[in-house]
Amino acid sequence: MSIKYQIVPVTAFEQNCTVLWCDKTKKSAVVDPGGDLDRIVSVLKREGLSLEKILLTHAHIDHAGGTAELVKQFGVPIEGPHKEDKFWIDSLPQQSQMFGFPKVETFTPDRWLVGGDKVTVGESSFDVVHCPGHTPGHVVFFNSESQLALVGDVLFNGGIGRTDFPKGDHATLIKSIKERLWPLGNDVSFIPGHGPMSTFGQERRTNPFVAD
Repeated sequence: MSIKYQIVPVTAFEQNCTVLWCDKTKKSAVVDPGGDLDRIVSVLKREGLSLEKILLTHAHIDHAGGTAELVKQFGVPIEGPHKEDKFWIDSLPQQSQMFGFPKVETFTPDRWLVGGDKVTVGESSFDVVHCPGHTPGHVVFFNSESQLALVGDVLFNGGIGRTDFPKGDHATLIKSIKERLWPLGNDVSFIPGHGPMSTFGQERRTNPFVAD
């Protein structure tokens, strides 16, 4: 399997930032750099990786707060989320104040993503799945070769994303999970935005919100 990853919990929200890399090329992507950039950069250095891009599942502060600063340090492009999350990016300074985060800057992604797009990390490719509900522009990254999905705050081990934020919608979230994630297969392991990993099959059996 050519894709490797390291989960780096960041911010007071213990958000699962992920450093993804192609083992063959050592090219990497940072997914959801919410903050604590020193922790993220130390993984890049330790593994001898060259940062190729930043990938965003959605634009809540704990997922996107460190994005502008990471771009300043490395000069890499930002891919994602879907354009429907632009209002969340524009409100990052307000979000940082509201949740007691360090001051952050807004940014404009170099590439907005839609369902059906592909993003690459080195020689590995990820399918983009648009999964609204937690936020309207939330996307999931799925690598079929390694049966790995990065689902942000759509789905958790034993739970689902909150829908009480602006433009969140519970029915839409459930629909996204059942119609867009389950078809990817029960054997898919996923990295959620918070907490431990699980598989889609496990959640279909035991998750009180979306079990079959």
